[in-house]
Amino acid sequence: MSLAESSRPRSDAADDAFWSDVDRHLVRYGARFTPEVIVRAEGSWVETEGGRRLLDFTSGQMSSILGHSHPEIVATVQRQVAALDHLFSGMLSRPVVDLARRLADSLPDPLEKVLLLTTGAESNEAAIRMAKLVTGGHEIVSFAGSWHGMTAAAAGATYSSGRKGYGPTAPGNFAIPTPNAYRPDFTTPDGAFDWKKQLDHAFALVDAQSVGSLAACIVEPILSSGGIIEPPPGYLAALQQKCRERGMLLILDEAQTGMCRTGTWYAFERDGVVPDILTLSKTLGAGLPLAAVVTSAEIEEEAAERGFLFFTTHVSDPLVAAVGNTVLDVLERDRMDERARVLGDRLRTGLLDLQDRHAVVGDVRGRGLLQGVELVLDRESKEGSDELGAGVTRRCLELGLHMNVVQLRGMGGTFRIAPPLTSSEEEIDLGVEILDRAIGEVSRELLG
Repeated sequence: MSLAESSRPRSDAADDAFWSDVDRHLVRYGARFTPEVIVRAEGSWVETEGGRRLLDFTSGQMSSILGHSHPEIVATVQRQVAALDHLFSGMLSRPVVDLARRLADSLPDPLEKVLLLTTGAESNEAAIRMAKLVTGGHEIVSFAGSWHGMTAAAAGATYSSGRKGYGPTAPGNFAIPTPNAYRPDFTTPDGAFDWKKQLDHAFALVDAQSVGSLAACIVEPILSSGGIIEPPPGYLAALQQKCRERGMLLILDEAQTGMCRTGTWYAFERDGVVPDILTLSKTLGAGLPLAAVVTSAEIEEEAAERGFLFFTTHVSDPLVAAVGNTVLDVLERDRMDERARVLGDRLRTGLLDLQDRHAVVGDVRGRGLLQGVELVLDRESKEGSDELGAGVTRRCLELGLHMNVVQLRGMGGTFRIAPPLTSSEEEIDLGVEILDRAIGEVSRELLG
C-alpha cells in the first residue's frame, strides 16, 4: 500500500498528485511522513495547505527553541545572506569569532575552544575524532538508549535504532545500560533504582571487553530518542569519575538540552560536572543548521599538535554563525532559561494532572521544556503499547496538535514534548488540553 493510500484522507486532484510524487520520488528515511502538506510556520504554529493550524509541541525537529520564523532571526538571515553567506573553509569572519567567544563566555572553565559545524551528527563525529586523536585510543562508550547521529562514528555510538543491516561499525564501540529509574534493572532492597550498582556493573563489562584502548564516553544529559530519560542526580559525576580512572574523555551531547531548554543554559549544570568536550546543535541554530564542538585549550592544543583534521565544506560558515549570535541575543535578553523553568513547571503540572486522571499515563519525566510522557497498558506491569501511542498521536493531529512519539519498537507509547521557549502559557495549556482529550478518547476506544 502506498503512502498516499495508507496515511491520509483522500482529497482533491492536486493533493493526490502531491502524494503520488512523494511515493514516486522521495526516499523514505525513517518514520512515516506526517499526512499534511505544510506551507508556513510562525511562532508555535505550523499551517497546512488546507488552512489547518497545528500547535507544534516538538519545535520542529526539537530545534526551533525561539519558535518558527522568529522576526529577529528572519532579519538576521536576510541581512547576512545579502552581505556574507559562505566562504572558503580556511577564511574567517566576525560572526564566527564572535559566536565562539560568546559560547565560551556562557560556559564554565576550561571550555573555551570552539569549532562551528552544521549538524549534531557532524559535531559528535568531530568530538569523537578529537577524543581518539588526543587519547590515542579508539574505544567509545555510550548508553544503550543513545542517539548521536547517522554518520560513521556517531552512528557507531548510537544504539537506540538503526544498527541492523549495515554491516559492522568501527571496532571498539561499547553500550552501557541506560539509567532508567522508571524501569530499573538494579534495585536496592526497598525497590529503588540502584544506579551506582548499575554503573559499577556497566564498567566491569566495559573493562572485560576493552583491549586497553578506551578513548571516550559520549552521553546525552537527558536521553531524547531513548525516551526522555534523565540520569539521577549524581550519576554524571560518577560517570565522569569512571572516565577519569580509565584515561577517557567525557563528551556530553547537548543537541536537544542546550541553550536554556531545560531551565538552565546547559543541562549538565545541574550535576556540577564540566565535560571534556561539549557538543551543541539543534537548539544553537534555533532551526537552522548550526552545531558546535567546545573543549579546553589543553585538549585543543594536543589535538592540533597531532594534526587534527576536520576540514568540511560548511565549517565556520558566516551565515549560520550570525544566526547563532542572534539566538544568544534573544536567550540572554529575554532570560529564556528562567522562562523555560516557569513554562516547564506549568507544562509538568498539566502532565501530572493527566497522570492522575488517566490510568494509561504511567510516567511523567524530564526537565524544563523537555518533558516525556510514557503510556502503559497497566501501571503495575508497566507494559507499554505502541498502538496506544500511535493512536494518541493520530488523534492529537486531528485535533490540531503535532506530537512526537519515540519511533522505536516497544517504546512507541512514549511522547517527547518540547514546545518552543517562546510559547505562551495559553499555548502550553491548549497543548495539554488536546493531549488530555486524545488520551481519553483513544484509551477508551482501545481498552474499553
